[in-house]
Amino acid sequence: MQDLHIVTIVIIAANVLISLKGFNDFNFFEKYKFNIAGIRKGEQIRIFSSGFLHVDVTHLLFNMLTLYFFANTVITALGTVHFVIIYLAALILGNLLSYYFHKDEYHYSAVGASGAVTGILYASILFYPDMGLYLFFIPIAIPAWIFGLLYLLYSIYGMKSRRGNIGHDAHFGGAIAGYALTLLFVPSLVFDSLWIVLVLAAPILLLFILHKLGKI
Repeated sequence: MQDLHIVTIVIIAANVLISLKGFNDFNFFEKYKFNIAGIRKGEQIRIFSSGFLHVDVTHLLFNMLTLYFFANTVITALGTVHFVIIYLAALILGNLLSYYFHKDEYHYSAVGASGAVTGILYASILFYPDMGLYLFFIPIAIPAWIFGLLYLLYSIYGMKSRRGNIGHDAHFGGAIAGYALTLLFVPSLVFDSLWIVLVLAAPILLLFILHKLGKI
């Protein structure tokens, strides 16, 4: 097992403690979850606080395990300050993108650190595009850059079809934040791994085009 950095420990602890509070306190959960009606009433804190709440233990465990596996990669490459910036920016941008696409759906609600964690995952992919990752239940590792491409394309499909109780737009927004900030912090990646940068940019461009065409 790898050693956890103190910053990662703090983030995981915050997610666990706040999520446990939400599991046991319905009013707390309802007050701080992402909810369009609440945000439109001026409760912008939900855009941030919802990123530390989870539906259940499985949801929490999945997000924290993903963070555990990729946090050190980003911290080693960028340092703790930039790691925290990416994590929080991905959380917020993910929820802002959700707000943008669902702003007229007053009932729409969501919780989870998935957007923030996806931002960290995409930062890791830019640094190590050839590392092996597992896609859902496929027992064979695939290169990280292929995983990243398929994940964003699946997110677009999920946003378009709106199937399942998954915040695909928050995942996509988090990925954009992780992608853009990593390139901002380490612009040399554009020259060192240009093809990876372009491949991962393609789904972002596709989302923009589909939205402009009114397809999503």
